[in-house]
Amino acid sequence: MSHYILPGEQVHAQHVNLKLGPGLLQLSNNKESEIISTRAGELKHSANNSKWWIESNARRYVPAAQESVVGIVIARAGEGWRVDIGSAHMANLDGLAFEGATKRNKPNLKVGSIVYARVSLAHKDMEPELECFDAQTRKAEGFGELKGGFLVRCSLKMCRMLLDPNHFLLPLLGSRFPLEAATGMNGRIWVNAKDPRHIIAISRCIEAVDPDGGGLDEIGVKKFLSTMDI
Repeated sequence: MSHYILPGEQVHAQHVNLKLGPGLLQLSNNKESEIISTRAGELKHSANNSKWWIESNARRYVPAAQESVVGIVIARAGEGWRVDIGSAHMANLDGLAFEGATKRNKPNLKVGSIVYARVSLAHKDMEPELECFDAQTRKAEGFGELKGGFLVRCSLKMCRMLLDPNHFLLPLLGSRFPLEAATGMNGRIWVNAKDPRHIIAISRCIEAVDPDGGGLDEIGVKKFLSTMDI
């Protein structure tokens, strides 16, 4: 059963290894701590109740730690770069925040480069920080500069839908032609294919399935693809 919540409401979430996601904030005083919501939406939790978050279709992305994002390099800043991830503040990407990076061996990102990164620090009073490697393995695991391709902008809800392994869209398109995709939680999806017509088809299908756009289902997408020259 869906449970919707408003900002300021108290959430009774308890677990030994409790992790709070977007939309939830833990407040502590001398005696006890409480968890309150910071946005309106549907209260969600994992199967074992260890992870809690609020699902909402916000217009602006609010960074949360460990989330994957697709960003655009906008400036060089000392030993790193300033990256636009669609949030209220620009994010910082250090030159050593890549697999195997050293002071002598760092990526050569240019202004306008697209990067797939992980939010390593997110705080309401600080600018977010990014890393281009997995937190556990310290390997790239797909993070880093994305070359070529096309950047599709969509709703935050559409990104969360595509990150669901059971969602139909990417497997359906992958059965028609080879493709690459990097989905960020910040309303941006990078797509690439060998044929430019396929890239156009992917971007148009994402826009058509987006709840803020056409909201097509699997049958509707198959009909939509039949009208394209691919």
